Amino acid sequence: MRFLMNDWIATPLFGFFIFVLIYQWEAKLTSWLGTKSIGQRDEMFRRMDAMFVDIDKKKITILIYLLSFGLGFVCILLAWPNVLLGLAIGTVIGIMGWNLPLLYVRQLQEKRAALFVDQMVDGLTIMANGIKAGLSITQTMERVVDNLGNPISQEFGLVLSQIRIGRSVEEALLELSYRIPRPDVQMFVTAVNILKETGGNMGETFETIVVTIRERQKVEKKIQAMTTQGMMQGLIITSVPFIILLGFAFLDPNYIKPLFTNPRGVALLFLMLTLQVIGGLMIRSIVTIKV
Repeated sequence: MRFLMNDWIATPLFGFFIFVLIYQWEAKLTSWLGTKSIGQRDEMFRRMDAMFVDIDKKKITILIYLLSFGLGFVCILLAWPNVLLGLAIGTVIGIMGWNLPLLYVRQLQEKRAALFVDQMVDGLTIMANGIKAGLSITQTMERVVDNLGNPISQEFGLVLSQIRIGRSVEEALLELSYRIPRPDVQMFVTAVNILKETGGNMGETFETIVVTIRERQKVEKKIQAMTTQGMMQGLIITSVPFIILLGFAFLDPNYIKPLFTNPRGVALLFLMLTLQVIGGLMIRSIVTIKV
């Protein structure tokens, strides 16, 4: 194994290994890159449109390129003449810069969807009382729009607008379930569509849905309290290698210098970052429990 200690041998071998991997997985890699690049940008646009956010798509696209390729190129320039280190850090920063906007938009949409579900308790109570008073489903939705704020006012207002221009109630509500992909919303939409076809006491159904939502929220809060400790443990475990690296950087910089100057060190550093990301995602998936 001594020949691997020679940079003139180890570096070409590493490059040949990467070439073989890319050659073998070229089709899947191309499809994956397409999904993770243009596909992610288009998904972000769709999510922002679903939240009634008016955006300039060209400016957002430029911002994404600056956060990814722009910051990655800056990292390469800062690490010059250490090209391998610059490429490793630039690649990580570029991937993070490309994914952060979509993650931020997803978080915003999740908060909006959670707020919508919370408002459904009051909204369905108003609708149930309206149904008992003899109002139609659209009239009760108008009462919700008049008495509650966004996002339920926006969403129900859009449903009513679609119904006024000729869409059926079923189609308008189905689009609502696509914009707010939550089980409680889908349960509400399914109940309304079925009862409109088969008949039944819609007011009592709405009251049952309200009880179900409240019970689900209680369970979610209990699970959130129990998984908070796991999330903190995962965060601490993920940050320990970086803390140790910073500690050695202050105490004995020469000790970790090969990680940034030697090709094998840069490769190991990149491997470490990849494993850290994979480990963090696995911990997150384990402690994330959906009700």
